[in-house]
Amino acid sequence: MKATARAHTNIALIKYWGKRDEQLFLPMNNSISITLDQFYTTTSVTFQDDLASDVFVLDGVELGGAEQNKISTFLDLVRRMTKHHGHAVVESSNNVPTAAGFASSASGFAALAAASTKALGYEISDAGLSTLARQGSGSACRSIYGGFVEWHMGEKIDGTDSFATQLLSEEDWQLSIISVMVEAKQKKVLSREGMKRTVATSPFYDGWLASLEPDLLATRAAIADRTFEQLGTVLERNAMKMHATMLGANPPFMYWMSSTIEVMQAVQELREDGIQAYFTIDAGPNVKVICQPADEKAVMDRLKQLMCVKDLFLCHPGPGIHYLTT
Repeated sequence: MKATARAHTNIALIKYWGKRDEQLFLPMNNSISITLDQFYTTTSVTFQDDLASDVFVLDGVELGGAEQNKISTFLDLVRRMTKHHGHAVVESSNNVPTAAGFASSASGFAALAAASTKALGYEISDAGLSTLARQGSGSACRSIYGGFVEWHMGEKIDGTDSFATQLLSEEDWQLSIISVMVEAKQKKVLSREGMKRTVATSPFYDGWLASLEPDLLATRAAIADRTFEQLGTVLERNAMKMHATMLGANPPFMYWMSSTIEVMQAVQELREDGIQAYFTIDAGPNVKVICQPADEKAVMDRLKQLMCVKDLFLCHPGPGIHYLTT
């Protein structure tokens, strides 16, 4: 009763910002992402009849407290679904540079969902696996698939219609995604708190929601047609709008630093020089730059010249869930 699965992180092109249900991780809007090839979590789950409780080992260290509780709460979902009552040893390792702003929760819960159901021999569809992973971390539902992925917000109260689907495989459109690390410190306002505050208090939030459908339509079309300039224009605009909602929150907050703006300006200067590059920013100060593979060297060379840049990480579209033999 053991299985090992690997899931990769993803970055949002059209952002998920705000939940309509905190417990079920149901979003206020659809989102679209790219799964990344270089960063992933590998998780083994072994169900054992002689265990009194679940055991969680991350990168070789056994964890208790809140981290163990998160894993056990998620495994309770699996146990209810599969009607299996045993406890498990969960062993995970992260190949994710969290200091660069890549959250490991998406790859972590996607891998846990896949490994735990596989270990129990439970047959589940990709949509079902995505729905399950979402209940550990919202964006985990997108890491079930490779390439370009859309998370559908759904309408049902129980969340059964809120899952991700693949728009385009990782092999069908090669792009370059460069993560620009300008700050490694933990952010003062965590994403979950930032979302709640923005939804509850920002007068700009309704405008953000109203503007999303055109962004989603344009992004789907750009991915289907492989129209890079259209994709870049929309994803950059979408990120800027998301961050604008935070300025209207009460109290207002901002994830950007002066170095964030410096990188943004450098990307805009690259376009003025004829190199197509666009930026997106999640809930943090670090910037992700999207370009075409033919331009990745020129873009990275330009970014390396900035004194504020601490490190660069290069990725391309990566695969969805896959199982490893142990």
